[in-house]
Amino acid sequence: MFRTLLLLGLAAALTGCAGQRVADGGYSAEGRASYYGARHHGKKTASGERFDQHALTAAHRSLPFGSRVRVTNLRNDKSVVVRINDRGPYARGRIIDLSKEAAARLDMLRAGVVPVRVQALAD
Repeated sequence: MFRTLLLLGLAAALTGCAGQRVADGGYSAEGRASYYGARHHGKKTASGERFDQHALTAAHRSLPFGSRVRVTNLRNDKSVVVRINDRGPYARGRIIDLSKEAAARLDMLRAGVVPVRVQALAD
């Protein structure tokens, strides 16, 4: 009995921490975004393609490669559409890593990490 309650409590806590909602087949989450650029430029991504810091791409832990998502900077309401081509981020508390170009369009280069909303787009 205790083990069941513990597992249910843990599941509820993890669900609440995720900041993720799946409704009507779509994905929407709020959290923090960071970006990666020159140090990774030209290296292979998890999808097998080469990372291009000038492209509008991003890394996400679970969305399928090729998925397109709208990322909105919650500090200034600027948004950009990116394609998922890598896995990550691996830093705690972050939900997406953006290419340098995507980060520039969100006006987040100086801050480095900003609160965002990520919404999957229909194919």
